[in-house]
Formats: sequence, C-alpha cells, structure tokens
Amino acid sequence: MDKQTALLIIDMINPLSFEHGEDIYPQTKETAEKIALLKDAMKARGCPILYVNDNYGKWQSDFNQLVYDIKTSHELGATIAARLEPTENDYSVIKPKYSGFFNTPLHLLLEHLEVHTLVLTGIVGNMCVQFTANDAYTLEYSLVIPQDGIASFTQKDTDVALHHFKHILKADVRPIQTWIKK
Repeated sequence: MDKQTALLIIDMINPLSFEHGEDIYPQTKETAEKIALLKDAMKARGCPILYVNDNYGKWQSDFNQLVYDIKTSHELGATIAARLEPTENDYSVIKPKYSGFFNTPLHLLLEHLEVHTLVLTGIVGNMCVQFTANDAYTLEYSLVIPQDGIASFTQKDTDVALHHFKHILKADVRPIQTWIKK
C-alpha cells in the first residue's frame, strides 16, 4: 500500500444507541481493534486516513466535537470512539445518508489526495459500508474490504456483503493481517 491508497473508517465513531446496538457491540469492538492496527500500519506508510461518519441527525455538527461527545459519554460506543479517535492529520467527512459519497465532498477529497485504491472498514457491513463500496466501484476505485474489518448485525449479513464485495465489486477481502504485513 502506498500514498495512493486511503483507509476509510466508516461510522465507527458511533454511540451505538440505536435499535440492536447492543447486539452489534461485541463484533464492533473486536473489529475496532483490528482497524486500529491497520490504521497504524497504513499511517506509518504515509497513507491518508479518512473517517466517513454519520452525523446522527445533528446537522450543525463538527466531527471533532462528535468524537469528543461520544468518547466521553456513557454510551456503548464510547470505548470504541476513544480507541479509534482521529489524529491531527486524519481527514473526516460527515455523510447524511448511507453512502460516504452521496452529497459529500469525499470523491473530491480523494481526487485531491490522488487516491486510487480504497480500503473500506466499519459498520454496518451490509448497509453503510456496502453503499459506500458500491459508489466507490462506480467511480472506478480499486477496493480492499478486509473480511475482519467490517461488522454487521449477524454473521450471515457480513457473509452476504463479503460475497457481494468479492464477486460483484471485485474487492480484495483478505483479512487485515494481510495488509499489515505488506
């Protein structure tokens, strides 16, 4: 991976205060640990790190304030937000809907950074990650979506999403450890 490859961390800064948030929490926490390792490895190689995150209906939100509010809360997602907290040189894009590209400057930012390959991670694998992946594929980005870098409500949901990523979007779905070693 090089500077033309970017890591997208999708919706991991999240209170998990939605219906079934408790159900997805264990898998999300485990996934967050792996994403943190991948983030460190990619950052060491000079790859851009981008947080693509929901605004949770707070239309005047600031991403840094959102991170602070969640990590200092008593919500389930507080420890995950603290673990994956962005650093000064990371980028953030607030999305209003499922896809990180829909009505956001994400594509323009990626063009500015001269990125051609996206490593997608986050929650929910068969929703926001999949919508973002579909749009990325349409925009002709090469995709890496590590099988252990996404979490969904059920393993079946994750398996169906991974099948779609691999066979339809031509994404590389090998585990995160594969990318840490490169």
